[in-house]
Amino acid sequence: MKDIEIAQKCTMEPIGEVAKRAGLTEDEIDQYGKYKAKISLPLKDHEPTKRKLVLVTAINPTPAGEGKSTVTVGLADAMQLRNKKTMIALREPSLGPVMGMKGGATGGGYSQVVPMEDINLHFTGDMHALTAANNTLAALIDNHIHQGNQLGIDQRRVIWKRVVDINDRALRHVVVGLGGPTSGVPREDGFDITVASELMAIICLAKDIADLKNRIGRIVIGYTFDRQPVTVDQLGVTGAIAVLLKDAIKPNLVQTLAHTPAVIHGGPFANIAHGCNSVFATKTCLDLADYTITEAGFGADLGAEKFLDIKAPVLGKTPDAVVIVATVRALKMNGGVSKKELDAENVAAVEQGYANLRKHVQNMQRYGLPVLVALNRFVQDTDAELQKIQELCEQDGTKAFVCDVWAKGGNGALELADAVVEACDKKTEFKPLYGSDDEVEVKIEKIVREIYGGDGVEFGPKAKKQLVQFHKLGWDKLPVCMAKTQFSLSDDASLLGAPTGFTIHVREFVPKLGAGFLVALTGNVLTMPGLPKVPAAMGINLTDEGVIEGLY
Repeated sequence: MKDIEIAQKCTMEPIGEVAKRAGLTEDEIDQYGKYKAKISLPLKDHEPTKRKLVLVTAINPTPAGEGKSTVTVGLADAMQLRNKKTMIALREPSLGPVMGMKGGATGGGYSQVVPMEDINLHFTGDMHALTAANNTLAALIDNHIHQGNQLGIDQRRVIWKRVVDINDRALRHVVVGLGGPTSGVPREDGFDITVASELMAIICLAKDIADLKNRIGRIVIGYTFDRQPVTVDQLGVTGAIAVLLKDAIKPNLVQTLAHTPAVIHGGPFANIAHGCNSVFATKTCLDLADYTITEAGFGADLGAEKFLDIKAPVLGKTPDAVVIVATVRALKMNGGVSKKELDAENVAAVEQGYANLRKHVQNMQRYGLPVLVALNRFVQDTDAELQKIQELCEQDGTKAFVCDVWAKGGNGALELADAVVEACDKKTEFKPLYGSDDEVEVKIEKIVREIYGGDGVEFGPKAKKQLVQFHKLGWDKLPVCMAKTQFSLSDDASLLGAPTGFTIHVREFVPKLGAGFLVALTGNVLTMPGLPKVPAAMGINLTDEGVIEGLY
């Protein structure tokens, strides 16, 4: 049975009942129909909890699939079966992957969050609000230039792009303002995908409404003719942009198939943004539950690193344990097996591809955190392949647990759940990757050498000029958000496993002062993806009875 068919056959609880189980009162939620709700902020008068936080991450993604969200949901349901009050904090899916290649982001099989169709499509409108707010700011910038340009903005140096929440390569580079004097000032522009917008990062990192407004006000939208940065506060539109986000800042409450409360909010990609759900969402779960299971996008080299080095300092809490998701199929691909040959048993390829998993385990252990491995089982996996991975993990000082959560839901992760509880009770001493006072170059060097396993960094001509400028402006000690291919530890998508001897190439920086970090664009990574030759959209349909088909 397909994921969507499983989801459509389930019986959901009214969202009010889910909220009550989570510990929320009627006054603390705004219902969006029967099965979705917004959580009002801030929460008040809730009893303190044990506040255990579990971060779920993964090896580098492959076309074979890993199932990080599926394991996250299955683990949470397993924790509930063990009578541990648990909640999930996930990101919202983007229409880019849903209509493109990756598909949705609500888990799979019997480990899903529901209503999956709503969550994967328009949900509660957060993505649309972000898109509107982002493009309103773009319109206000161009209007300011057209109406006399009192701030002296150099239209050649406007860095604020428009956005749309779909993969659309044709919009990467555009020209606006054509049509004569009444249509504005012509200039080059471009579109990013909505999830790469700085406003998305701000929503995900803001601690309260005051912090949200401060961060919006700090956004650098471009530079003057004498190369000085121009901010949203200087434009005088901070309040207007904040108003457009007044509902989008509230976390969304839904449920798993097993009725575990799930908070889904924010959706930055981890390859071009910081890849974590909102501080609002994670803190809400920590306020209400004994155990919060959260995830960070793509492999641990991207989402998990950014969770630990960018989000955790804002959240004020580091994970008590880390779970790394891997599959036999993905390790075989890292071991050189083609996608067509993945169904055949190949223990040697598993052993060869294990290098990728080992590197991610070592990276998370480097932060001083307990690390467990979840082997997301596929039907074709053989006992010999699974046992080989468990043996290799044991040799490296960690434990791997076979999880059959797609087919069995929480019952397929009970052993992992027990191990997570045990790991969370261990005393740990978190070790940051870099110091807050380290300069940008030092931070990038540490990420490249210690997390990616590379030999060093090469800065392109534009990046070098920007670094000189950042030092003058006092931006040289901000955290760094690496924009890099998700398919490899390097910036070359074809280098699988655990490559060595490579150099990371930083071609350009994008300052995001509102978010509080600098984005380093590496290799040929793009902030506006394109659709594949056969996009997922071609298999999606709405029947005459109003039933959605083909969504996954």
